[in-house]
Amino acid sequence: MIGKRINIRHLSLATILVLSTKLFAQDEVISLDTISVIENNSNVTQGTDSYTTDYMNTSTKLDLSIKDTPQTITVITSKEIEDKNITSYKDVLSNIAGVTLNNRGTNVVSAARGFDITYYKVDGSPSYSTTSQNDFDMAIYDRVEVVKGANGLMTGQGDPSLSINFIRKHANSKEFQGSLTLDAGSWDSYSQTIDMSTPLSQDKKVRGRVVLKNENSKKFYDNFDKDNTLFYGIVDADLSDETSVSIGTFYDNMYRGGAWFWALPAFYSDGTRTDFPRSTSLTKDWAYWDMETKEVFGNVKHYIYDDITFNLSSSFRRIYERTHTLRFTGSLNKVNGSGMNVSQYADHVTYDEMNLDSYFDVPFNILNLSQEIIAGGTYNKSKDSDEYKQAFESVSNLFDYDGKALLENTAYTSGYPEETEQIGIYLVGRFSLTQRLNLITGARLSTWKYHSDDISEEDREFKNELTPYAGLVYELDDNHSLFVSYTDIFKTQRVKDINEKYLDPIVGKNYETGIKGEYFDGKLNTSFSLFKIIQDNVAQVIDGVTLSDGSNAYEAKKGVESKGYEVSLAGELTDKLDTTFSLAKFEAKDAKDEKVNTKQSRATANLFTNYKLNKDLDVGAGLKYYSKYYTGTGTSYIEQKAYFLTNAMMKYKLNKSTSVQLNVNNLLDKKYYEGIGNYWMVYGEPRNFNVSVKYSF
Repeated sequence: MIGKRINIRHLSLATILVLSTKLFAQDEVISLDTISVIENNSNVTQGTDSYTTDYMNTSTKLDLSIKDTPQTITVITSKEIEDKNITSYKDVLSNIAGVTLNNRGTNVVSAARGFDITYYKVDGSPSYSTTSQNDFDMAIYDRVEVVKGANGLMTGQGDPSLSINFIRKHANSKEFQGSLTLDAGSWDSYSQTIDMSTPLSQDKKVRGRVVLKNENSKKFYDNFDKDNTLFYGIVDADLSDETSVSIGTFYDNMYRGGAWFWALPAFYSDGTRTDFPRSTSLTKDWAYWDMETKEVFGNVKHYIYDDITFNLSSSFRRIYERTHTLRFTGSLNKVNGSGMNVSQYADHVTYDEMNLDSYFDVPFNILNLSQEIIAGGTYNKSKDSDEYKQAFESVSNLFDYDGKALLENTAYTSGYPEETEQIGIYLVGRFSLTQRLNLITGARLSTWKYHSDDISEEDREFKNELTPYAGLVYELDDNHSLFVSYTDIFKTQRVKDINEKYLDPIVGKNYETGIKGEYFDGKLNTSFSLFKIIQDNVAQVIDGVTLSDGSNAYEAKKGVESKGYEVSLAGELTDKLDTTFSLAKFEAKDAKDEKVNTKQSRATANLFTNYKLNKDLDVGAGLKYYSKYYTGTGTSYIEQKAYFLTNAMMKYKLNKSTSVQLNVNNLLDKKYYEGIGNYWMVYGEPRNFNVSVKYSF
């Protein structure tokens, strides 16, 4: 039950050890490096030992190599996830060049190219639940595909920041195999993960996979404690030579004690800067933010004739959220701790989200040139209902404040259910105009509806919104291609202005051009791109102004323009050296030539290399760079100067089946802000480590 804290560390570990004892007794040991993959999942990255992939389809649903996709692409493969010890949504974002995190305690906001990242995808289906609330685990995903810029062709509502697509693991193995991983890290953090795949039928046409994980962890700041348990199960079946199906379920129960909104005061009441230890937290151990997620999903693929296929996918997700959090505001007296006010907020929320996506994929030839058309439709419906309570009080001494009783005698107020619905039809094609020139073009027609039971909230509807897309890819030679692309931007907004009216939808255009390279039979990909984004009605928070419900007030910026460039390299430089490198730089201004979203670094870089010293020992090192970001003016001005973060890893194979890996983040223990705002700031993580032991069977 959500909200009931159950420490099952020892139970989970014992269960896994019992399972592993049985598994260790198997006569034949099978390495995950020899994973058997069915043909229609050939872009699976687990077992490929690569930092790149053969192809991806997040951009247009067309299966295209990175070199043949007319947008900037990043793929975080299974090997990169493991080498860098990427375990969470936040970890993924911090490993994408161009992304800046603005940490607000338990709440994390992210942005790229000057614009917020407001949604993510799972297997291509968008989720519009608040991304800042997500702390989901990476144990169930094979890889992450990222399309920079707008991606409205596939999502309808498209942010010009980036589209991030989490690709689930599948039951691809035709032999019984799996792994057991035990982790221990800084701040008393532990986890246990078991991942097993097996054929379920004698002919191996029906296969199953299960992932179980339990995590108990703390943070570098006081009072935080997280318990998380997840289960993931999937069955993949080849019903015939023409038809394959997948069906799965996911369950996650996450307790976060000591959760909090906002951050530490950046200034004392006398105007001087605060300098708290990084371990300082204003939250209390009785505060919490719990989330329970239940999900079912399925997919059908059917070959109709020759290579013509019909694809149908669906998913339903329900999230129960239960919170009691604190937020402090005011002007802190450094002598006696007075001058602060606290807002305590508690709620029970249910989020429901349903996705349907069906399409036909029709390849054909004209004059011996390959062509392909995809036509389909999507349906997304999300709704939420809640009850909440809130109270405020002055704090006589911030450092002695407990406040647990403030909300105990306050009754919950029922909120008004809200419902959002989006329907879209799309058509996209890849047309070979010559042997070397490909046109990728299409369009989407979308209808978006919003309804609230609150009579003070007006229903909103936008019909037949057209999102065109066009791209050209010219193959210079076998290794290089030039590309150019264009798409429109449409994005409804859920924020209000100072008069408590919703801002009009964001509209705009996204242009991109560049050159890409592919080397060593696709083992190494490179890219250089230039982009320009023009938008109207972009929401910009008005610092220090709140609405009647306590949320921030926003203003619409017209003529916002973001332009810049990105450079990337990912893959195998030699048979012993794997590297990922990416550099992103942009500038974003409005029509008055004023900078927007200054809380985002204008330049970021991300470098990581893994070198195989011998057949048993890998060593790796990483470097991240963030340019200056700032907010506020005058006495409220706060900035984070440019900084570097260094990381390191070492992996040693004890034998064919067992390996030990050490990861160290922020190796030089750089002190920096990972979030800043009007009069507040949040520290980034100090130096920390994780040791994992993995047994493959």
